[in-house]
Amino acid sequence: MTDRAAAPNTAFLASLRPALEGLAVPRKAAGMAAYMKSAMPFLGVPSPVVRQAVRALARKHGFTGPPELLATAQALWAGAEYREEHYAAIMLTDSRMARGELGFLPFYTAVIGQGQWWDYVDSVAPRLAGLLLAERAAMDPLLREWSTHANFWFRRAAIISQLPAKSATDTELLHDVLVPNLAEPEFFIRKAVGWALRQYARTDPDWVLDFVGRYRARLSPLSRREALKHLG
Repeated sequence: MTDRAAAPNTAFLASLRPALEGLAVPRKAAGMAAYMKSAMPFLGVPSPVVRQAVRALARKHGFTGPPELLATAQALWAGAEYREEHYAAIMLTDSRMARGELGFLPFYTAVIGQGQWWDYVDSVAPRLAGLLLAERAAMDPLLREWSTHANFWFRRAAIISQLPAKSATDTELLHDVLVPNLAEPEFFIRKAVGWALRQYARTDPDWVLDFVGRYRARLSPLSRREALKHLG
């Protein structure tokens, strides 16, 4: 991906909101906002339906390459009036064009820093695994830095960044982003610690059992329960 700035895909942007409005169930909107504790309103479109709409419109209004895709995601995020539009911006980056592209990192950083809620953070965190595999020299120190960030949402992103990595998980990095957060009282961090361990236990249960044994006294009961959930 080059550093050349690109214009967003205006046809995609112009089509998205009318498409979402046509799929909305307005009576669900208030409940969705209440559940997510969102000041930004919802249209009332379930996430799977938003994803289907994004994919259909991306096929109809094709993207010329990663720069245009990034510019479109950024414009959609910045101009969103409904939370589903924020979701759509993140969903765009699930495209093959975006995978492993370090140029998308500022967008992911903006989503975490501006969104500051679990639905946003948990949606972009898996993208970081692809960046780590493609750009380890840049991403390894960044994730270590985020693991002690003053904003705990960046810490959560670092902790769960390798959820989809499976056998490609960097266990040294996983260890090093978990340990500074073991004593953190924040629920979303304790849950993230347990989630990261539980997920990796599917690949290497012995590593997780060893980690829990070594740090049992420092792990919160919540994190420990989550980590051992499927290990008996």
